[in-house]
Amino acid sequence: MTVANALPHDDAANWLLARTAYRPTVGIIAGSGLGELADGVAHPEVFPYADIPHFPTSTVAGHAGQLVLGLLAGVPVCLMRGRVHFYEGYSMQEITLPVRVMARLGVRTCIVTNAAGGINPDFEVGDIMVIQDHINLPGLAGHNPLRGPNDDRLGPRFPDMSNAYSPTLRRLAHQVAGELGLALREGVYVMVAGPNYETPAELRYLRLIGADAVGMSTVPEVLVARHSGMRVLGLSLITNKVIFTPRDTDEPLELHQEVLDVGARRAKDLQRLVVGVVERLQEPSVDQNR
Repeated sequence: MTVANALPHDDAANWLLARTAYRPTVGIIAGSGLGELADGVAHPEVFPYADIPHFPTSTVAGHAGQLVLGLLAGVPVCLMRGRVHFYEGYSMQEITLPVRVMARLGVRTCIVTNAAGGINPDFEVGDIMVIQDHINLPGLAGHNPLRGPNDDRLGPRFPDMSNAYSPTLRRLAHQVAGELGLALREGVYVMVAGPNYETPAELRYLRLIGADAVGMSTVPEVLVARHSGMRVLGLSLITNKVIFTPRDTDEPLELHQEVLDVGARRAKDLQRLVVGVVERLQEPSVDQNR
């Protein structure tokens, strides 16, 4: 591919490849308040998003906006310390450009984390949910990062999403959690566009259609990761329980600060889980194709 017709993700990947000797096989996306995952990366090389060609930069508190390359449990990783969102004004293609860059760097396994509201009444604040499946509300309304002409070099026109979240990696997460003494939930994540939090009526609807947790991210990245041939593990940290009945006060809730506070408290457990999963990825018993 010549410079004249290079794609944005190729420019970004080439810029990084010229500045690091790391060739990551695992990509990790750290969501709101979960940037401490990067603290476990050994011998890190840190690249601010603003320095990487074409990279979108985050405008939200709790998202540091750094790409960290290094070793996690001895495995070369590429970790996004913070992400960007549709509600910040970016297109779905811009949101997912970092995932395209990861694929270009050699990443074959993507671990996505997020902070989410607990819709399932059995969930408690601080629970970690393994994402089994998702509901893509913006995508159902036409906002999909795969919209437009398909480049067959990047992936198929009609990617299968019947196993978007690798069953092998889900089982591995539960196994590692059990060894660490951590209890995990499993359920369906629904993406909404944001940035406002949902009304009680909307939340009742989301529960009715099968959602266990709700957030404003993750799904576009998963779609592009799967389109690129990666297998995906999704983890949601339940940072607040949603409200199904209208409140009888005019005082607003400070929900985003609650998200950050819970993220800070449970970051260590989530970090231990991710490190344990990454460490086990190299075992022959972990099927690399599922």
